[in-house]
Amino acid sequence: MNKSLALVSGLVVMSLTGCSSQLDNQTASGSYDYLKAQQNKPIDTPASLDKPEFARDHEIPELGDGADSTLVGRKVPVTSPALVHPLVAGSHVEEGTRDAVVVFDQVDDRQPLNKAIWDSVLSFLDKHDVAVNTFDKENGRLVTDWFVVSEELEDEDSPWYALSDDITADRKRRFEFTMAVKPHGRTASLTTKLLDFEEQRGDKVSSNINELEQRREEVAILNQVIAHYEYQIQLDNTRRLAEIRQGLDSEMGFNSADEPAIVVLGKYDVVWPRMLLVLRKLGFDVKDLDKSNGLLFVTYNGGDEGWWGNLFSSDEELLEEGDYRLKLAPQGERTSVTFMNDESVAFDAKQLTDIYDSFSQVMSQDNLDI
Repeated sequence: MNKSLALVSGLVVMSLTGCSSQLDNQTASGSYDYLKAQQNKPIDTPASLDKPEFARDHEIPELGDGADSTLVGRKVPVTSPALVHPLVAGSHVEEGTRDAVVVFDQVDDRQPLNKAIWDSVLSFLDKHDVAVNTFDKENGRLVTDWFVVSEELEDEDSPWYALSDDITADRKRRFEFTMAVKPHGRTASLTTKLLDFEEQRGDKVSSNINELEQRREEVAILNQVIAHYEYQIQLDNTRRLAEIRQGLDSEMGFNSADEPAIVVLGKYDVVWPRMLLVLRKLGFDVKDLDKSNGLLFVTYNGGDEGWWGNLFSSDEELLEEGDYRLKLAPQGERTSVTFMNDESVAFDAKQLTDIYDSFSQVMSQDNLDI
């Protein structure tokens, strides 16, 4: 008798557990008796009487042409709507759009915006071992191969007394990524569209998917791409920060106009931000700058308390306090730094030699304060 009681108790526990399933959490709760409701006939009014006026506040509108008439009862999803997450700096979503789309604005001039986005998409696909079916970069269209996801789902047809109501479901999806770039090239939108869908639950195979589920699939994959793009940016920023803090060697040389210049053994994108640290350490204030043209407009405030103190050991100052200009220019893996007066006249070889030792000493120092 004890064994029978234990068996019955176990079945009751299993039944109660099934009452709070994953499927129940995704569908509306309560009764579905409204599905059996019939439309009442309007009141017939004799021709000799005036028809009464009825309030239309609670009138149910007619379904539109594109409405999915199968979304009734337990098939109505009650989960939160799928939203695009614009995590990348300079990204945003456009209000009112029903597509899975995100807009990027150029915030980094080191490479074209469309190249940065496509590189991130390709890197994301490679990370998930998904091949590229077709890629038309000129027309901004990429079609993926199959994404395959296996997961354990509740079997809706499983009887309440079954020992296990979970089945393995394989979901396969193919997506299309399209990019639209503004004529100025500094704004681009990336849109995701679900092209093919297939789901296998046990022996059942289905390719049907409603509009809400389709949008959820499109938004989910787009959010993953955006998150991967943001991760790559953060990783690149960390790497660049380490490079900027690392000391760089320099040597005397010439710029492209054969004017005396200090040549720093580092790429332009690393030397440019590091110059701001070096100049501050040497006693300069940066008044204005133009990275696209490599120009720095600075004011020298004196180096008595700084690294340039040894330059003024004699009665005659080698560099007067005042305004100066610097011109940075890439030379492959190197960068030339030309010192000029406030009228853009380059320093001669003697003036540059006088300041070279202190400049190179600070430029080669590791872990400058950011």
